[in-house]
Amino acid sequence: MSGQLQDILQNNTIKTLFQPIFDIANQQILGYEALSRGPQGSELEMPAALFRVAAECNKISELELLCRSKAIENFVKLNLQGKLFLNVSPKTLLDPCHPKGETLHLVEHFGLAAKRVVIEVTEQEKVDDGFLLIKTIAHYRQLGFSIAIDDLGAGYSGLKQWSELCPDYVKIDRYFIDHCDQSVVKKEFLKSIIILAKATSTQVIAEGIERLEELKLLESLGIGHAQGFLLERPSMQPSYQFNSKQLKQLNLSDNSDSLEQSMAIGWLAVEYTAISDDTRCKDAHKMFEQDKTLTSIAVLQQQQPVGLLHRDQLTEVFAAPYGHALYDKQAVTALMDKQPLIVDENQLLDTVSQQITEFEFDIRRHIVITRHGEYLGLAPLRNILKHITEEKIRHAQHANPLTMLPGNVAINEAIELRLRNRHRFSLAYIDLNHFKQFNDLYGYASGDSVIKLLAEVIVASCNDSKGFVGHIGGDDFMVVFDKDDAETVCNIIISEFESQSRAFFTPEHIASGGYWASNREGKKQFVPLLTLSIGLVRPDLEKCINSHQVAALATDAKKEAKRYQQSHLFVCKRTSPAPAVVRLSYEPRAQLTDTKKGA
Repeated sequence: MSGQLQDILQNNTIKTLFQPIFDIANQQILGYEALSRGPQGSELEMPAALFRVAAECNKISELELLCRSKAIENFVKLNLQGKLFLNVSPKTLLDPCHPKGETLHLVEHFGLAAKRVVIEVTEQEKVDDGFLLIKTIAHYRQLGFSIAIDDLGAGYSGLKQWSELCPDYVKIDRYFIDHCDQSVVKKEFLKSIIILAKATSTQVIAEGIERLEELKLLESLGIGHAQGFLLERPSMQPSYQFNSKQLKQLNLSDNSDSLEQSMAIGWLAVEYTAISDDTRCKDAHKMFEQDKTLTSIAVLQQQQPVGLLHRDQLTEVFAAPYGHALYDKQAVTALMDKQPLIVDENQLLDTVSQQITEFEFDIRRHIVITRHGEYLGLAPLRNILKHITEEKIRHAQHANPLTMLPGNVAINEAIELRLRNRHRFSLAYIDLNHFKQFNDLYGYASGDSVIKLLAEVIVASCNDSKGFVGHIGGDDFMVVFDKDDAETVCNIIISEFESQSRAFFTPEHIASGGYWASNREGKKQFVPLLTLSIGLVRPDLEKCINSHQVAALATDAKKEAKRYQQSHLFVCKRTSPAPAVVRLSYEPRAQLTDTKKGA
């Protein structure tokens, strides 16, 4: 294979694949990692074999330079936006034979700014001369390149390397991402990495994401940069932007068009004055003195928040002996809080609440709110918790006490919200059949359990379908569907409920398909096992004015479904309210005749 390697180096037959790194929080692409491949179909196509043979032939330096050159050239040719992440071996960086300044020469040759290139240093190789590596990395940084540590946690001295190299990015090894939602240890590791990253102003990238559950956990922990097959596989023609189709396919919350009942955090943002990271401490102290209402000031680096400066901490330092002498001329970065909670304005209060509970925050502090990554304002943590509490109380007041699902008020609000926004939706009215007889025979405790079961089945079936589940009361439920899968989900609800509800009946009743019970008149009649009637409607947004008309439409559809003996889904073709029936008063024919005679 050494001959094949020589051909590759002589003929430049390296192709570059690009895998996007997504900024989930801001719904954009941060950049692309360049991945090199040998000739298609050859033994050296995959990088593991390619670089192994290069190492055996002492050609690593030549191969890396070729890969780097191709990556930069193709990145520019494709006109990709964002940053280019280049993998570089520490041993190559330290190799005396490796040409110096070649990377800068390449970016200048192809017209790419050095600040758009991130040098990824892998953590999987042991480095003997740590001081020389630090010096080399410092040189790259002086040239304008950013630095990333790749495969954090997979190699020899990750945290030591992190503290010494002070990288702009750390990429967590895929081992800690794989099924992290099912591992307490991995979750705690990720939380520790996030805390350390905030303290060092380092951005975290989770790579190797292949499952939606992993991505959702990472989102909830506050890791906003993601890379992996779940989002997009490496290719020679990668996506240029993170589009709404990808969001829908991943079932992620596109908060810019959210119909959630929870308030977005942006509504609580207050436009407090911010300062740049090179502001001197004495100037910041003057600002606090001039405005006694200020308790915190956001610190920005090119309009992006990097910390919070707190009045009490600054006052405490200046009150100490020699405080002014020591800190007057120092930049505020020396005293600022380097790990404030920073959230996008479109994040919902429920999501922010989860992040608050995941980490410890001082109740007196503020949360920094951004818009498209840039500073928007601050929100006092106390105010956020107050609104969250009020929202929970409001929902609890109108929730059904048996299932704790939203009740009539919330259901009407959900419908009205969609009507106002002209957002197409479907409404399903779900009703239990033969419930009274079951309740009378098996007892109210079993009746309550059946209603809880139905609620669980509905919620579970709608888990992957964007929408809203509500409990009207008794054995009646409503589901608002925002996706086009309403019929499919309703049939799943019927199937799952019929299957699971059999556990509440005796074997004799199951074998007979029902039981004998007294009706309202006291007469014995045969009652089938529990079934469901579902009426499904898709309201016309132009003709349905309010939630009452939509609910009436669904009620009529449910009545049609109840005409059937077995479980039935009735899909109503009517999309607008029934026309009002006007009764005209009229006189009897005989009276009209008499009137004419008298005329």
